[in-house]
Amino acid sequence: MFLAQVVGTVVSPVQHEVLDGERLLLVRVLLPDGRPAGKTRIALDRASAGPGERVLVVDEGHAGRQLVGRENAPVKTVIVGVVDFVELDGALVYAAGREPGETARA
Repeated sequence: MFLAQVVGTVVSPVQHEVLDGERLLLVRVLLPDGRPAGKTRIALDRASAGPGERVLVVDEGHAGRQLVGRENAPVKTVIVGVVDFVELDGALVYAAGREPGETARA
């Protein structure tokens, strides 16, 4: 699994039947501190994620096929969660809805 940020939507009018009715999103892989890492990927959205949201992504064929319920599905990368916050070495490095560097108000 990895963290990513939703950076776009993919529209494919001609695709494998398993993908019919599925939402495809473009995700940028992130390090825990939010810096980009790795390649941008296309992921099937099973968490109702939106643009700009930080998400949890599974990137393994067997898990992807289990999530769509078809053993021979051409699915590998699936968004399985929307992230509320990330803590790294005891410090809050991401919180949904906050700007980078913004602290919690008392």
